Amino acid sequence: MPRRMLRRAAVLGATAHVASNRGQAKGAQQQAAADAAAAPPPMAEAPVAEAPAAAAASPQDSYADLMKLKELLDAGVLTQDEFDAQKAKILAA
Repeated sequence: MPRRMLRRAAVLGATAHVASNRGQAKGAQQQAAADAAAAPPPMAEAPVAEAPAAAAASPQDSYADLMKLKELLDAGVLTQDEFDAQKAKILAA
């Protein structure tokens, strides 16, 4: 009889652990979606307006611009194609 109780406790504990992990993952996904929804929409005209300024920019400014683009890519604001196009403009300057 005690073995049966131990097995039942182990199954219940494992089930609770799996359910907890799934709940945490779902909560993280919901938080990421909420963060993405709260982020301002990308402005297609802003990078175009910065292109002439980037031509006279120092290498440090180019690096900072690239880091900002990477953050926008990681946040999901920019697509990979948009990131690549803007990166090429910055590196061409």
